Amino acid sequence: MTKYVGLIGHSLAHSVSPAMQQAAFDHCKLDIRYKTWDTDPTQLREVLARLRGASALGANVTVPFKEVMVPMLDRLHGQALEINAVNTIVKEGGGLMGYNTDVDGFLQALRKEGSFEPEGKRVVLLGAGGAARGISFGLARAGVSALVILNRTFERTEDLILDLRRFKLDLKALPWGRDTLQRVLSDCDLVVNCTSMGMKHSPTEAQSPLEAALIPKEVLVYDVVYNPMQTPLLAEAKKAGARTLAGLAMLVYQGALAFKLWTGEEAPVDIMFEAAREAL
Repeated sequence: MTKYVGLIGHSLAHSVSPAMQQAAFDHCKLDIRYKTWDTDPTQLREVLARLRGASALGANVTVPFKEVMVPMLDRLHGQALEINAVNTIVKEGGGLMGYNTDVDGFLQALRKEGSFEPEGKRVVLLGAGGAARGISFGLARAGVSALVILNRTFERTEDLILDLRRFKLDLKALPWGRDTLQRVLSDCDLVVNCTSMGMKHSPTEAQSPLEAALIPKEVLVYDVVYNPMQTPLLAEAKKAGARTLAGLAMLVYQGALAFKLWTGEEAPVDIMFEAAREAL
């Protein structure tokens, strides 16, 4: 019987996960189909009911449901429980288990593709949503010395900071503003954009959260937005002479981890990179 995996989010026009994961399933000769479920919030429970069917293996979860999905699942595994955000669902023992592969996918990309070791480094994080939660916990566990989080909704930033206080690091939540950005960016090693600003097919497609004049040339600018590969932020960072890291690597590495959870097999990472680039 053909099995399937779904992608749950809204909207999904920007996603290359279907092409990437289907290429991996086909390469490994697995009878699995990857489906997209562009889901209204009122339909979430209906979509989850499908995952309990005999032919379902699980799903990916993307914007805006990584946090909303948490109480709807039967169990949470490790990092998903700690972070309170889910990006992968696996059907296990008749129930739905929530995982978070964003954390390890982010760190693998940072180290392998960005040649950046986060231990002891100072980081500025833009955004405080589901992706930012996972990434901030990952950076804290990796031993960064300082983490500054800025978000346009300041209250949400404060909530995230409260959850991160268990870690021993210099932790700040600051309001979004040019003067604040200029001050914190002048004293950091890594800038990570966890917002959707600059994403293709989004209302902010042509916008960058930072302009070149604010970006020091000594920093690494990591944009987790992967479509387009050259985001407005990365273009501004290159103007400033800074090093850049695109979000595609994180997408592939977190996707490879999800692939193994669904199938029990090692993911063909090279095939996934190739398929994702072609889809973009």
